Amino acid sequence: MQRSPPRPDVLILGGGLVGMTLALALDAHGVASVVVDPADPAVTLAPAFDGRASAVASASGRMLDAIGVGARLAGKGCAIAAIRVSDGLEPGRLDFVPDAESGALGTMYENRILRRALFEAASEAALVDVRMKTRATSVKRDAAGVVATLYDGTTVSAPLLVAAEGRNSPTREAAGIAVARWRYDHAAIVGAFHHERPHGNTAFEIFYPAGPFALLPLPDGDLGHRSAIVWTVAAADAAGMMKLGDRGFLAEASKRMGGFLGELSAPSPRASYPLGFHHAARMTAERLALVGDAGHGIHPIAGQGLNLGFRDVATLAEVLVEGKRLGLDLGDAALLDRYQRWRGVDTMMVATATDTLTRLFGVPGRAASAVRRFGISAVNAIPPLKDRFMAEARGEAGDLPKLLQGVPV
Repeated sequence: MQRSPPRPDVLILGGGLVGMTLALALDAHGVASVVVDPADPAVTLAPAFDGRASAVASASGRMLDAIGVGARLAGKGCAIAAIRVSDGLEPGRLDFVPDAESGALGTMYENRILRRALFEAASEAALVDVRMKTRATSVKRDAAGVVATLYDGTTVSAPLLVAAEGRNSPTREAAGIAVARWRYDHAAIVGAFHHERPHGNTAFEIFYPAGPFALLPLPDGDLGHRSAIVWTVAAADAAGMMKLGDRGFLAEASKRMGGFLGELSAPSPRASYPLGFHHAARMTAERLALVGDAGHGIHPIAGQGLNLGFRDVATLAEVLVEGKRLGLDLGDAALLDRYQRWRGVDTMMVATATDTLTRLFGVPGRAASAVRRFGISAVNAIPPLKDRFMAEARGEAGDLPKLLQGVPV
């Protein structure tokens, strides 16, 4: 790792996809940071595919380009050229297909590729000090600034602390920020497999009462065509699904798909996690800002979780960079209030929309299915409404920070 910046402006606790992206966005604009994370790079950067992949919306992709990460990802993802939504395998579907001039809706990447690109870029960045395999044992925030003592006894001082530690953020809890939360009676199974027929760069979202079955396009592998899955199942069924052998698992997946991609083979490792909703009452406290899952967690029904975190990054970076140019204290309450006002409404609107969709598509029965199919057909027939949904999928709705427009701050 490079030497510590002489005067860090920001201390970031959490070096995952969101925390590391924030450090690089700040570095690109002359703002120094220290990133502290307990993970071992030998594990997080392991070359083998672990079955986890993420959709990076087109707006988020523009930010990665603007901060110099896009070039490291070139040719390593699969463009999402279309999204197809259906209620089970019943007739009727909703196709989101942008025109040629608009470009792809986003890009699918294996998480390991994103992690490595961000880690390598941060390790080479002049104003990012990455400290892995350690954690903050104590943090003091007051009017004078932030001082954190790390596990090895060293201390880090900065004007601002950013919590990017994930949904169980200890920093958020220590700050006493209230969180609205509930659990869905569902679990997600994630992984990938090969299939006989090409996916056509299309993401498929097939809704069942137990939850959506999402197929997300990946680049072809050595064994042919590949897709990632995010499969929502009843919580009571998750353990049994995870115990299935590869043949049984693929047979169950093929039933949910109706066989439209042909024979399935060569599944990746798979993982399961319980699904829930949480939303912090505030994204800030004294000399503290929350980003990513530390501030909000949503159902993966629309694939927007990571992109919400990237929106946090772009917004906070813009607020801090402009504040530094004005000579302001980066922990100033007025700066943090601007971040809170900018992100508070957007995160709540997206969280509420995904929760509503989850509940709407989870209603069982033929009557409910008929209503959903009617709604799908109606949206499909109204171009302005379809355009609005595609703007949301691209991450282009609302008051966009400059980085999400591909413009430096």
